[in-house]
Amino acid sequence: MVQKAKILLVDDRPENLLALEAILSALDQTLVRASSGEEALKALLTDDFAVILLDVQMPGMDGFETAAHIKRRERTRDIPIIFLTAINHGPHHTFRGYAAGAVDYISKPFDPWVLRAKVSVFVELYMKNCQLREQAALLRLQLDGSAPAVGDSREPAGLLAELSARLAAVEEQAEALSKQLDDESADAAAVATAAHLERKLTGLRRALDALEPGTGGPAAALPSQN
Repeated sequence: MVQKAKILLVDDRPENLLALEAILSALDQTLVRASSGEEALKALLTDDFAVILLDVQMPGMDGFETAAHIKRRERTRDIPIIFLTAINHGPHHTFRGYAAGAVDYISKPFDPWVLRAKVSVFVELYMKNCQLREQAALLRLQLDGSAPAVGDSREPAGLLAELSARLAAVEEQAEALSKQLDDESADAAAVATAAHLERKLTGLRRALDALEPGTGGPAAALPSQN
């Protein structure tokens, strides 16, 4: 069973959080509430999130300060942040949002369909990256010459065939996602993330091919996970 992605919703107004939940419920992912920047940072200590929807105007620690803390942490610095704001002070205010590490900056009231579409792209990218890490872990077991798990009677060749099939499915999904991003003229950050994912998939495929009989064994290096 595929594990659901977690989406962090940060806003000091309960009615805004309720509205976001209503908009994003159709994505069928896990929605996590935080009513302050401090509460958001606490949630990020223990859970992994696909994307963060962060309100700019909050008492105490505002969205900009919260984003700065998120980007300073190695564990959370790569999580996409979408800023939501009810005010618009012009280009300088928007630039401050991007400078704080946001991948997008949306003014309220926003189009629910647009917001849902933007969030869904980052959820898909997150899921593909999770699948890629799983395939890389299985490949490392093969490169290390690890024996099958207890109760697993499959031969190494059978495990390689299964791994190749799983990787092919991820490659197909990643290709479809890239085409979707091109068709929709998506955010540059989403396109760059998808391209990075495809490069990692290519490296993983090459390493897997090196394990096939007649290729000289596990001589190929594993793809970088950065």
